[in-house]
Amino acid sequence: MDPQFTQREQPRMLAELNEFLAIPSISTLPAHASDCRRAAQWVADHLGALGCTASLLEGDGHPIVWGESPAVPGAPTLLIYGHYDVQPTDPIDEWVSPPFEPTIRSGHVFARGAVDDKGQVYCLLKAYEAARDGHGRPPINVRFLIEGEEECGGHFIAELLKAEPERAHADAILVCDMSYYAKGWPAVYTALRGMCYAELEVRTAQRDLHSGTYGGVAPNALETLCRMLMDLKQRDGRIAMPDLYARVDPPTKAELHGWNSLPFDAREFLRDEVTGKALTGLEDHSVFERTWALPTFEIHGISGGFVGDGAKTVIPAVATAKISMRLVPGLSYEFAREQLRDACGRVAPDYADWDLRFIHGADPVQVNVTQAAFKTLDRAFEEVVGRATVAIRGGGSIPVVTDLARGGAPVLLTGIGLPDDGLHSPNERLDLQQLWDGINVFGRFFEMLAE
Repeated sequence: MDPQFTQREQPRMLAELNEFLAIPSISTLPAHASDCRRAAQWVADHLGALGCTASLLEGDGHPIVWGESPAVPGAPTLLIYGHYDVQPTDPIDEWVSPPFEPTIRSGHVFARGAVDDKGQVYCLLKAYEAARDGHGRPPINVRFLIEGEEECGGHFIAELLKAEPERAHADAILVCDMSYYAKGWPAVYTALRGMCYAELEVRTAQRDLHSGTYGGVAPNALETLCRMLMDLKQRDGRIAMPDLYARVDPPTKAELHGWNSLPFDAREFLRDEVTGKALTGLEDHSVFERTWALPTFEIHGISGGFVGDGAKTVIPAVATAKISMRLVPGLSYEFAREQLRDACGRVAPDYADWDLRFIHGADPVQVNVTQAAFKTLDRAFEEVVGRATVAIRGGGSIPVVTDLARGGAPVLLTGIGLPDDGLHSPNERLDLQQLWDGINVFGRFFEMLAE
């Protein structure tokens, strides 16, 4: 690839990236369905401009972008996966600059989707562009599978790959939706946690009641819900579902040794990434074990009663909580559903009616990182940034990875983000030097695969 490409094309690339980031493609909000389609079309048009064939695959959800490079007979085939949809932006008042008005400050671009995952999708598009020869031909066969429902748990891509598994047939699959372990420490991921996301609704009366007339005797739905949630996870962080822990496949001694050799400062982690006053959870396990190798139970939001300005003295009849569990190897989504439903039944008082609605979920993922493609990726990182990848696990979830892996191709989980980029949070950002390095790394990776 042209070693001057990234430096020479930076102004153009920044303008293109800002245009992509400015599209408010929030997949979970129906009001933004047209924006999701606009983002999909942006990707398809960009692939077309790079000489690829590209189309929008339509189904029960936001469209999937499918692209194919010009054929290179005899060369390996690489499938690139990413997503153009983004998370909601609330709390909006905590953004320094508007989330869909990309702004550059201190060498970073700030915008929703900057790192998760639009910025990383764009990085791969530019790496592909940089790796082409003078006639626009790539060194390998490249296919692109860019979806629009990763952030909302949609099922379209799973249904597509089930109906047309040949789309995942490749010599390697590259998923660039992850981060470095730390600045200067590129990573490849050996496992991802799965997900079980649900809504728990509790009803304690037929209607809201006057707290003066009935306070002291009428059951309060919000209070009941909160007590149930507290009973589902103990103060020390242990989930009140003992069968979960019995099913966990623990990390190997080699994994634990590797994690213990990583540079880690708990005070810096608390200050710069957690941004809180204390770390919580199972103190007899390391931070790495708590975030990579153990299940979690989290409360994401509670609604019910009166939350407007002023006062309204009601005892709420209904309350709802959005909750999730992250799952590790050994814990399937179906098993977690059963455990959560049984646990809710145990902690619910007799006077409360409750309903548990499952919204989306996925099994955890384990990856064998010993195949040749991973060594090639290491060579590319070492050449460009001076260090090969370190093998770590990820605490997050990418549901489609299980479907992608069924064809037998190695799935390379990596990325250019940094741990403090604020994905899913206000002021999400992408370090621009990470972007420029990433274009060079993956451009060289494409070339090295051809060898």
